[in-house]
Amino acid sequence: MALNLPKFYRNCNPSKTLNSASHEAQQYYIDFSDVRGSNIVEELLANITLFSPEEPTCQLFTGHIGCGKSTELLRLKFMLEREGFHVVYFESSQDLDMGDVDIGDILLAIAHQIACSIEFLSLKTPTRKLQNLLRGAWKALKNEFEIRGSARSTFHETALEKEGHFSLSWGLRQLTTHSKNSPEVRSKLRQYLEPRVGFLLEAIEEELIDPAIVTLKEQGGAGLVTIVDNLDRVENRRKPWGRSQPEYLFVDRGEQLRKLQCHIVYTIPISLMFSSDLGRLTLRFGVDPKVLPMIPVKDRREQMFEEGMVQMRQMVLARAFPELTAPERLKRLGEVFDTASTLDRLCYISGGHARNLLRLLHRCIEKERHLPLSRDILEATIRERCAQLALSLDDSEWELLRQVAQLKRVRQVRSLPSLIRSMFVFEYRDENGSWFDINPILAEAQGFKS
Repeated sequence: MALNLPKFYRNCNPSKTLNSASHEAQQYYIDFSDVRGSNIVEELLANITLFSPEEPTCQLFTGHIGCGKSTELLRLKFMLEREGFHVVYFESSQDLDMGDVDIGDILLAIAHQIACSIEFLSLKTPTRKLQNLLRGAWKALKNEFEIRGSARSTFHETALEKEGHFSLSWGLRQLTTHSKNSPEVRSKLRQYLEPRVGFLLEAIEEELIDPAIVTLKEQGGAGLVTIVDNLDRVENRRKPWGRSQPEYLFVDRGEQLRKLQCHIVYTIPISLMFSSDLGRLTLRFGVDPKVLPMIPVKDRREQMFEEGMVQMRQMVLARAFPELTAPERLKRLGEVFDTASTLDRLCYISGGHARNLLRLLHRCIEKERHLPLSRDILEATIRERCAQLALSLDDSEWELLRQVAQLKRVRQVRSLPSLIRSMFVFEYRDENGSWFDINPILAEAQGFKS
């Protein structure tokens, strides 16, 4: 069957996350654990199902944005469900403004998602504490904005009702939606919630988590797991008192995040791995964060790493021929690229970053608009991306990048978290531990060479 260009283009969408529960997604999935140096998902799974199935666990998961964390977490969800757990997976960016987050916002988002996810259980446990908290927050918002003479109808108490009855999940949804969309609402809500965070934690545990776990086990299930994705996207802004937002949330307030009495996995910003507060972070949570490294396409001696390249080639070709075996895909490589070296150039220049690879491939298809894709179009796409990345770098940052490229390690400087978050510096793992290198696209820039 001939390769369908529009379908291939859609399959290469860099913003599309693979969900292991889908048979189609399983065809596109490539297991990179062997070349990454460890199977992080198996470790997360074992900590829950093997070592502590009855006692709640709190685990931290990090890695570069776009390196495949969401895909791996959805795979974890699929594996946990096969073990009998009910899994509440959600992308926190749906409920939160990632530029302005506080502890109460996260806890409300978790309460909202758990409440929605367990509605099918039809729990009989009264939710008076959560209802009172919700009504109190709503009343505080209503009073504030009525005084200002604005949004009189927005915060009417009937907004907490669904089909004429109070609905906890609906009310929490209303609250999180208004909070995300309005800095004013967010600020007022925090004034109300901050002195009540302990009460909120208690209410979530007593009225959502505990009864859900009991009911799930009565029905033959193994328990409840909550996976909070996209918290790694919390922006590295400074709070008014000087703390960065990630340090404030996960170090200063980490004790409260780990108090939820169910199995929970949080994604955290990778910048915290380079913070002087990393030790305090691990003390707060009682665990070391698990890091999903890049897929190595070269080793620290600058030699091409063939095992990683093999997997990256398959990642691309699986998007074109998902139903074929790995050897069969390679036989049809000429339908996708003009030469095998063009595919290798694409894989290598991505630096082993999954989303970077798909972004470049997606853009090549847009430019070429027919197959096979040519080396000339790939080089034009690389130059375009290189120019975009180089715009934000100053001379001191170029010098730092040259040092990283030469030494394969990083040193603590103020601009380091920004360089890592901007995907200018990547982390890899081998038998000797971590090593670092710059995004290969930046090595093409004049600013790096000069």
